[in-house]
Amino acid sequence: MADRGASALSLPEDWPTHPDPILALNRMGSFDWDLDTGLVHMDAQALAVLDLLPEEFDGRPESLAPRVPPPEAARLDAAVARAIKDGSENYGSYFRIRRRDGTPRWTHTQGYIRRDDSGRPRRIVGIVRDATDELADSTTRSLRAAQDQALRRQTDVVQVISAALAHARSVQDVIDVLKDTHGVRHLGAASLVMGLVEAGRIRLVAEAPPGSFIPVSTKVHRIDEPYPMSEVVRTLLPRFIESPEEFAEGYPILWPHLTGLRITSAAYLPLIAQARPIGAMGLLYDDRRGFSTEERAVLVALGSSIAQSLMRAMLYEQEKDLAQGLQQAMLPRTIPSVQGADVAVRYRSAALGRDIGGDWYDLIPLPGGRVGAVIGDVQGHDTHAAAVMGQLRIVLRAYAAEGHTPATVMARASVFLHELDTDRFATCLYAEADLATGVVQTVRAGHLDPLLRHPDGTCRRVRVEGGLPLGLSAEFGRLEYPVSTLELDPGHTLLLCTDGLVEQPGTDLDDGMRGLATLVGEGPADVHALADRLIRMAEERGGEDDVALLLLRRRVPQAPRPGGRIQQHVAPGDPEALTQARHMVRAAVRAWGARERADEIELVADELITNALMHTEGPAIVTLRALENGERRLRIEVEDSSSALPRRREAGEDGVSGRGLLLVDRLADIWGVEARGGGKAVWCEFRVP
Repeated sequence: MADRGASALSLPEDWPTHPDPILALNRMGSFDWDLDTGLVHMDAQALAVLDLLPEEFDGRPESLAPRVPPPEAARLDAAVARAIKDGSENYGSYFRIRRRDGTPRWTHTQGYIRRDDSGRPRRIVGIVRDATDELADSTTRSLRAAQDQALRRQTDVVQVISAALAHARSVQDVIDVLKDTHGVRHLGAASLVMGLVEAGRIRLVAEAPPGSFIPVSTKVHRIDEPYPMSEVVRTLLPRFIESPEEFAEGYPILWPHLTGLRITSAAYLPLIAQARPIGAMGLLYDDRRGFSTEERAVLVALGSSIAQSLMRAMLYEQEKDLAQGLQQAMLPRTIPSVQGADVAVRYRSAALGRDIGGDWYDLIPLPGGRVGAVIGDVQGHDTHAAAVMGQLRIVLRAYAAEGHTPATVMARASVFLHELDTDRFATCLYAEADLATGVVQTVRAGHLDPLLRHPDGTCRRVRVEGGLPLGLSAEFGRLEYPVSTLELDPGHTLLLCTDGLVEQPGTDLDDGMRGLATLVGEGPADVHALADRLIRMAEERGGEDDVALLLLRRRVPQAPRPGGRIQQHVAPGDPEALTQARHMVRAAVRAWGARERADEIELVADELITNALMHTEGPAIVTLRALENGERRLRIEVEDSSSALPRRREAGEDGVSGRGLLLVDRLADIWGVEARGGGKAVWCEFRVP
């Protein structure tokens, strides 16, 4: 066997293959050679054939050297390489070994080459047996070769069906493989039936070819009833019926229903996994009588392979159901309706099915007609990731509902995740939208940028300055999250998603974002139809990552609602934050219909923010509110951490300093100061049409 070299590649999920002990009873050992890692698994009988002790074989082909002379190893390597190169499904070869006591022995091996969808060889599964007696008399060699060929055909039946079952991930996949007409013909049978044990009964789940006659009375029957499937489940032994007369005598209730199929013999096999029966399979023949020892051995081995595939599929489906149930329990049960917006959310689990991820979405109603949209992804694909996701989603919702600014919400969530003492981090995007004004404040923690779709179908990526992922920012003491402001006009759609919708192996993230923007732009305007289309695309593409998706489309507002409120945090020495605050004020003024007084409002807001930053040591929190109490007013509040009250001063010599409060007093309709816990807030109001 060629030395492919062990590597750090992960082994396949079902490696090594576990053949039925019937092979050992026939003095045949089995091996499973993973070509990616170079590792070979041999069962005890295979090691006995090669006269090796378990501790003498470490899974590497070169550890066979003490028993396989170099010329024989080279000849065997050439046979394997030739079969791989010419696309053969199997190979067979005789070779000599030297036993522990120095005596030579002939050995025969035959292997089945498993290839992936691209045709690349991935594994070789086969048998090895002692062939010394077989080749002792050269005059009988041709006869032995013919027998070997027949045995190879019989063994190929197990290998071909096992190869097809290796790709089955669900019980229905197993059934589909067996129900396929070609699969039945591979078994040499005219028809097939299969049943599964459920609560003390056997329920028939498959018949092939389609349209084969199965009596209604036998589709569900008790294990103690006089049917061949019931018998093999009770006894855990196969039942070979070698003639119609034997069938009629042994099962008089069932036989009259099968006479139209012209059955001449049958083989009923118990499907046993983990030492318990999970079902039974019946193979009905119309062209043979009796079964040889080799044929019985092959069928028993086949039943064992099918049983293992069924059990693997059952466990897979159980784990998948558990994963999906836990994931759905962690996500919001319902998404609240939002006045002024259409919202659609979707979640798709990974193609592997049973892996559970930490992707989540959330929609948080906030006071004053605002709404918080969240998308995030906790590192990892396991129950731990899902549990962390559930806790993080809840605390992030709580921080937002308490009225904290988007940057504070993200910073506190990061501290919470860090204090959980978990090794996980999370990426997240939080967008707080005032649907009355269309002003959206976004904060990004290592997550993908959002997309913005215009009513005309154009779609673009919105670049949002970001901070470190949640958990990491707290660990490294970098809790500053810049806030970016964008305008969501009526008819615009904001798209938030996790990387499972964008990233593909071998592709650049920017290319993926551009491709997604194109797909969104070409999609329908309705958010639910667009979300369905995106999830369909993700399902068709497959992939090993979950997908979470949130779409928010702003409807045309009827009128600015009382209590509309937006807020911006401005840190000292941060010109970018000051620019963003000015942009927020400008966007709100236009959205609230105060264009006539836009210049006055912007100038006053700028003066209040500048005064707070210049004359106090901490940050400023800027809040804009739309009020209505007989008349519509726009209120600006600038809060700082100083308790010192502002005072009017005469302008300095340069004619600039000292004019701030004079401007506020002249331009605003009313202004004042309020004490706020550890500081104060300077406020002013403007009457607007």
